[in-house]
Parts: sequence; C-alpha cells; structure tokens
Amino acid sequence: MCHGFAILFVAVDFDMPEMIKHPLHIFFNALTFYTRLPAPKWVIYSENNLNRASAYFPLMGILVACLSYGVFQLAHMALPFDLSLLISMAASLLITGAFHEDGFADLCDGFGGGWQQADILRIMKDSRLGTYGVCGLFFILALKWVSLSSIALESLFISLILAHALSRAWSISLIAFLPYVQADSQSKAKPIALQWHGKDLALAWSWAIIPLFFIPMYTVCSLMLVGLLATIMIRQWFQHRLQGYTGDALGASQQIQEVLVYWVLIATLT
Repeated sequence: MCHGFAILFVAVDFDMPEMIKHPLHIFFNALTFYTRLPAPKWVIYSENNLNRASAYFPLMGILVACLSYGVFQLAHMALPFDLSLLISMAASLLITGAFHEDGFADLCDGFGGGWQQADILRIMKDSRLGTYGVCGLFFILALKWVSLSSIALESLFISLILAHALSRAWSISLIAFLPYVQADSQSKAKPIALQWHGKDLALAWSWAIIPLFFIPMYTVCSLMLVGLLATIMIRQWFQHRLQGYTGDALGASQQIQEVLVYWVLIATLT
C-alpha cells in the first residue's frame, strides 16, 4: 500500500508549472518527515522545502487516519472490535514511526525528572526511556484505545480523521506563540523551527477545518473550544517549564490534543 501510494506520482510531468510542482515537493518532504511512507525518487529534499512542511502536518494526520481505518476494517472482517482497534493503533505507530508518542514519552521523562530548563532538555535528549516516560506512554496509549473503544462504529472514521487532523493543527500552532529552545541539530522540530511562515499555518488549519463540515455544529464548537483552552494551557505549561517549545513538546501536545478530541466526540456524538 505504501509503495503503491508513491508509484501514483512517479509519472509526474516534470514540465508542469512551478506553482504546481513546488507544493508537491513540499508535500512529499512533509510525507517523509512526518511519516515512514516513501516518496517518489524525483522529489527534491531541501532545507527550505522541509521548513514549509508544517503546512501539510494536519493533512499527514488525515492520511494516517485513513490508513489506520483501512487496517481496522480489514482486521474487523475476522476479529472483534476492540482487538481490531488495537491492531489499527499499531498500524498508525508503524506509519508514523511512533514520532509523536516518542515526544510524549521524552517530555514525561524531562518534566518528571528535571526542574530547571537545562536539566529538562538534557533528560529529553537522552535516548534511554525512564520510569516517567514508560508510565506516560502506557497511559496515553491506554487512554486512546479505551477512548476509541467508546466510539460507535459508524462514527469511527470521522473521529479518527478529526482527532489526527485537529491535534496536529493545534500542536503546530504553538510555533506561532513560543520560541524554539532546543539547540540540538537532531531535534525533531529543528527543520520547521528555522523559518516560520504565517501562510503555512493558515494552510495547515485549512486541512484541519475540512472534516468539521461533516459533524454537528454543537460538536464543532465543543471541539474548537476545548482545543483552544488546551492550547492556551499547554502554551503556559511549556513557557513555564521550557521557556519555549521543542520537537518533543510539539509531539506531546499532539498526543494530548488527540485524546481530548476523542473525549469531546464521545461526549457530543453519543
């Protein structure tokens, strides 16, 4: 499936207008940065293209949601609902390389074991996983599985799309309100933190807003209110503990927002 996705674009006409070709390069830079999915060989990888990749962050979430739901449907043909959900969650981890879950675990270790900014950053950069990280990772995955298990089958597809898209939109929005504080060249956020574009944030939110047209207005308002309040609180939290954001912090924010979306959907769609 992954290789088939890339093959669809192999025959691209290289004489197409630059206004079309350039966004495609940025899209595939985002695809290979935010997921483990392959891209065509003709894609140009550059610092500038990767800087602009944040504009497609929620779209990557929609893609992950669709693939995860496809895995769920295949599994559910022979297996129980809860087990199929667990398999689909495992698939999403493989698709993203547990990119955001790793950030959440590192943040738990850093915030749990460090008090000063320097100590927190040092702990978060450590490749070893500590007790706080293990516990945090267990509970965030458990919360997602139990939350998804509480969503009706007919609402599962749109719920996955909303959660993956909105959580990424809220997460990437933090870049506009916090400074980048990680000097490590291997940081997850370094490529998108070098240069921030307001129009990229607008494009990112345009992907996240599209699924909102398929749910009741009451649910839309609830999702936006909870997401905004959570973003404000997370921003204050990161400002207090980190004096800014890191790649791990953005990943942790995405995980928190994803769970919150599921909770709002459970409360308003059932």
